[in-house]
Amino acid sequence: MQFRGRTVVAFVLLTMIATMAITLTWADQRMLKDAGKRPAVSAAAAEGKGFSKAELSKMNTVLDLIETKYVHEMDRNKLVDGAVRGMMTSLNDPYSVYMEKDTAQHFSETIEGSFTGIGAEVTMDKGRITIVSPIKDSPAERAGLMAKDVVVSVNGEKLDGLSLNEAVGKIRGPKGTKAKLNIVRSGYAEPIELILVRDDIDVETVYAKKRDDGIGVIEIRQFSWNTADRFKEELARLEENGGLKGLVIDVRNNPGGVLPVVVEVAQSFVPKEETIVQVEDRDGKRDASKSKDGVAKKYPLVVLINKGSASASEILAGALKERANAVLIGETTFGKGTVQVSYNKSLGDGSLVKMTIAKWLTPDGNWIHEKGIKPDIEVQPPALYNAVRLSLAEPLHKDMLGEQVRSVQVMLGGLGYDLDRYDGYFSDGTAQAVKSFQSDAGLSATGEVDVKTAEALEQAVVKWLRDEGHDLQMIEAIKAAGRK
Repeated sequence: MQFRGRTVVAFVLLTMIATMAITLTWADQRMLKDAGKRPAVSAAAAEGKGFSKAELSKMNTVLDLIETKYVHEMDRNKLVDGAVRGMMTSLNDPYSVYMEKDTAQHFSETIEGSFTGIGAEVTMDKGRITIVSPIKDSPAERAGLMAKDVVVSVNGEKLDGLSLNEAVGKIRGPKGTKAKLNIVRSGYAEPIELILVRDDIDVETVYAKKRDDGIGVIEIRQFSWNTADRFKEELARLEENGGLKGLVIDVRNNPGGVLPVVVEVAQSFVPKEETIVQVEDRDGKRDASKSKDGVAKKYPLVVLINKGSASASEILAGALKERANAVLIGETTFGKGTVQVSYNKSLGDGSLVKMTIAKWLTPDGNWIHEKGIKPDIEVQPPALYNAVRLSLAEPLHKDMLGEQVRSVQVMLGGLGYDLDRYDGYFSDGTAQAVKSFQSDAGLSATGEVDVKTAEALEQAVVKWLRDEGHDLQMIEAIKAAGRK
């Protein structure tokens, strides 16, 4: 989650920056005030003087050696940035990062305004650039990028050994430009290639509607500064005249946002003085955010979650499950249970440090980090939701083997065509299914997947996915919300 401004949720927007940070100004201030009560790491640190004389001498000696002896002349600013980055890397925490001035500037721009990019939130997990969640209707989602995907290379450049910020730089680019990603996905033997076209990312966060059966649906795509107000507006509209029979809150693929905002959203359902979320600092001290004026609703409440629901989304799901009797439906969430604060003014040169300062717990004290929140009713999406979009280097034909063929098989099978296998081997049955699709699409029935066939197949998949009748998770949620 993010510390201020519009929640960028670290989308791969103007850049593919970093992971989210929770806004915890109040917790940060308390921790700073209590800093003197903690055991000292060093005498210099205890005195608030930074490096000791010996430590400073060591740093200056290395800097001097590099500047006077190293085989290549080095930029002093890069050396200093590298030293700071090294300290952050030594924390071995994917959510604690250092951003140089340029990267920090992009970071601030994405927080404050509209943004352009591929629309995905990422983290560094065990040295690998890992997708947390694609934003809905973004290039990342349209291309089939999924939570837990590992990005191996960008436009042919490998990301091995790069910092998160350096990897971000490989993704950066203006609207309309292409980013070719090679990704590793669990369950696939070979890397998958996806081609994404960077675009403007929709900053609207709340979408709501009331169905004819009286069930309301509110989708929250991220928790930005205006999300709570927008949510309350839409909830009031749905509740007008007492006509709401049940409510579904959809936070699938919502990677998080601002903590005070998610707390404010939860207050609409959590009774007064009940805990919404707890924050625990390094000393084990806990602060609880409580509902100020919330009331329990009389209608059934359902929260839709999936593996792309992270951070603030998980706070909401946990609070509503444990304190508002909500039913959770879908898949186990991402599992991000730590709290970050960003420090930009302290460094004085436009750069910033984003650092984990605590962990958050559900009202009952559960820490969901790296475990996620399990749904009460598990509903997996249809296989077609997991189909990898096609990127053809050459037409696919009989006897070929690979993940692209497997994707074609998943797409055709999901669209209702008969196949004899789904293992990536282009069999006679696959060729016959391709011919059937080509005939239905008005194409020449060659049995081979060329560019035109691939485009038609993907368009058919998109149309299928947009049909609400195929959203099994939502269908189950509507059922649950309609129960008395």
